[in-house]
Amino acid sequence: MPVENILSIENVNKIYKSGGHQLTVLNNINFKVSSGATVAITGPSGSGKTTLLGLCAGLDRPSSGTVKLNDICLNELSEDELAVVRNRYVGFIFQNFQLMPTLTAIENVMVPMELRGEKNVRAHALDLLDKVGLADRAHHYPVQLSGGEQQRVSLARAFSNKPAILFADEPTGNLDAETGEKIENLLFSLNRDAGTTLVIVTHDRDLAARTSSIINIKGGVITSSHD
Repeated sequence: MPVENILSIENVNKIYKSGGHQLTVLNNINFKVSSGATVAITGPSGSGKTTLLGLCAGLDRPSSGTVKLNDICLNELSEDELAVVRNRYVGFIFQNFQLMPTLTAIENVMVPMELRGEKNVRAHALDLLDKVGLADRAHHYPVQLSGGEQQRVSLARAFSNKPAILFADEPTGNLDAETGEKIENLLFSLNRDAGTTLVIVTHDRDLAARTSSIINIKGGVITSSHD
């Protein structure tokens, strides 16, 4: 049974120390994301958006405060335990695709499923590539694919472990407007079918407007939050 709030951020601060100086990147961040919601985190460059996304996903740890994902307190987990939580509950889409260059499209999609010890992974991976319109490109390497095609492969990979929550960091940032819109439509379509919670970091106001709620950050502080 899904938890009511898939993500809970309470009094989170992130401070980087260098020499005698310290830089506060996030200051007293609080919000909750209900299961199945779509949320955009927006703000200018350097506002702390990507840092916040990393904390939410368990890729980094807060200096203070609490991050709960699927009712699991991430602060208390070891690196190995965090990896298990990410593999079980989390999907990622990045601006620069982050595909493995030595693997074909289908092999890139298969990797998370193989790590989970699933069966029939090739058939499942091919089905996901078909959903993103790339079944005929399954055996191409990333270098043989356009930017839009690479991002479609990363979409298929992100949904391969049936994540409870999907984090997307500027998913259309490296794409032209037309290709970006196609990726957006695919993302929301796949997300709707899977019933996944979606958290997107984006500069794109049109993309943010498609989500059910928007959190604005400036200078490491939430300046507004609205549905």
